[in-house]
Amino acid sequence: MFHDKGRVDEDVRAPGKNTLPAINNLPDGQSHALLAAYQAASALRRRRIWLGFIVAIACFALSLHIADVRPYVLWTHIGNFGGYVGRMLPVLRLDHLFPDIAAWFWGFKRWVALLGDTLLIAYFGTVAGAIGAFLLCFTASANLMPSWVLRETVRRLFEFCRSVPDLVFAMIFLVAFKSGPMAGGLALAVHTIGALGKLFAEVVENIDMKPVEGTTATGASWIETVRFAVLPQVLQSFASYTLLRFEINVRSATVMAFVGAGGISQELLTAIRTYRTGDPSAILLLMIGTVFLIDMISEQLRHRLAGMEKEP
Repeated sequence: MFHDKGRVDEDVRAPGKNTLPAINNLPDGQSHALLAAYQAASALRRRRIWLGFIVAIACFALSLHIADVRPYVLWTHIGNFGGYVGRMLPVLRLDHLFPDIAAWFWGFKRWVALLGDTLLIAYFGTVAGAIGAFLLCFTASANLMPSWVLRETVRRLFEFCRSVPDLVFAMIFLVAFKSGPMAGGLALAVHTIGALGKLFAEVVENIDMKPVEGTTATGASWIETVRFAVLPQVLQSFASYTLLRFEINVRSATVMAFVGAGGISQELLTAIRTYRTGDPSAILLLMIGTVFLIDMISEQLRHRLAGMEKEP
């Protein structure tokens, strides 16, 4: 690989035609040692990449086995899915289009009312959860809360709230309060406290500490320090994360009724179980359109808060 004078062959030249690597200028012993170390490091990196790839493939195969996913059965029965989707869609005729659409959305007023309930459940869960996360996030921030016990307690609380699925919380609240919409809203609120609390605490931990130190030096209390030195730095991010969470909660609230927690999904579940042709697809279209609209409005608001609005 080397010439007699210790030069590297043409295959290890630098990209420039007339430039050799800096290793060519080293004595033979050092160049051999550096090249051997480089080759060993490259070989080790390649082995790690291949090992990681093999482990990922093995885990994927194991997940298929545990989930009882059989490709042959999936392939042979995939037509049933398409057939069911086809049965959900109504027959629309060009010469009778508007009456067909009216018959398809025969329950439009009732479905919109139930969809409004879903949005209000998501709104309540988001607002209540954001308030809880706001009140607790400062005590979970390492740069503001000197008490290790209190800080770790609040962090574990956040982990508990976001680790338990919101549907599980909904079932628990259903048993406790016997009210579907209330159970759904409380379930989303608890889950939102855990999710937003972690995000809010991370935002607080990344603030500029100079205003905090200056406020503290004037003799301000902990609450005054948070009010005048921390809040101005984090409110924009808090609002952006809250809007994003509202989008997520709208999607979560649309399936909350599957456990009896109120909203439009109960009507969807009833339509599917009673084989009401056309109703499931109409309800799904209303749900999808509502989620799309909420996402677009929320995205515009978040962009404005972040200063990303387009120039006129």
